[in-house]
Amino acid sequence: MMITPTPLEGCFVLEPKVFCDSRGYFMEAFNERDFNEKSGLQIKFVQDNQSFSTKGVLRGLHYQIEEHSQAKLVQVLQGSVLDVAVDIRPGSKTYGHYHSEILTDINHKQLFVPKGFAHGFLVLSETALFSYKCDQYYHAESEGGIIYNDTFLNIDWQLAEGDWIVSDKDLKLPEIHQARKIW
Repeated sequence: MMITPTPLEGCFVLEPKVFCDSRGYFMEAFNERDFNEKSGLQIKFVQDNQSFSTKGVLRGLHYQIEEHSQAKLVQVLQGSVLDVAVDIRPGSKTYGHYHSEILTDINHKQLFVPKGFAHGFLVLSETALFSYKCDQYYHAESEGGIIYNDTFLNIDWQLAEGDWIVSDKDLKLPEIHQARKIW
C-alpha cells in the first residue's frame, strides 16, 4: 500500500495494490501494522460505518470534540465522491485549510482524516456507497459541524450548488468561527 502525505499534517491518501484478472480484483484495503509503520501513527479502529447516497448529496462537515474526537479512514465501495478534510486544530499552521480528493470504486483511493479535522463529502456519481473506519465510538453529545459553504474555508466542491441535496441538520451548521472547538 502506498501512503502519501497531503499538505495537511497527519492527513494521508492511501492507495492499495490492486490485483486484477479475468475474475475481477483483489486488494488488501487496510493493514494496521503497515499503516502505523508508514504513517508514524498508532491507530486502532473500533467502528465501521457505511452510507448510501444519490448524486448531489452533500454530507458534512462533521467532527467530534475533545476525548471523543475521531480519526477516520474513508473510502468509496461503489461510485464516486469528492471527499474533503478540513484542519480545525487550534494553533495548526494549516488551520482552516482543506484537502479534497476524488475517491472512487475504480481508483480505490482512501483518505485518512486525523483527529482535529472536520470531514464531508459530495456524491459525484448517480449513487455512492461510502465506508469509513473510526478510532473512537460515535458520541452524540460530542458532535460538531461547520456549514459546507463557509466563506472562510471557500471549498471548491466541483459541482454546482443548485444540484446539491443537504440535510436540514447540515444546513443549520455554523461557520468555522462559531463552531464548537475541537478541544
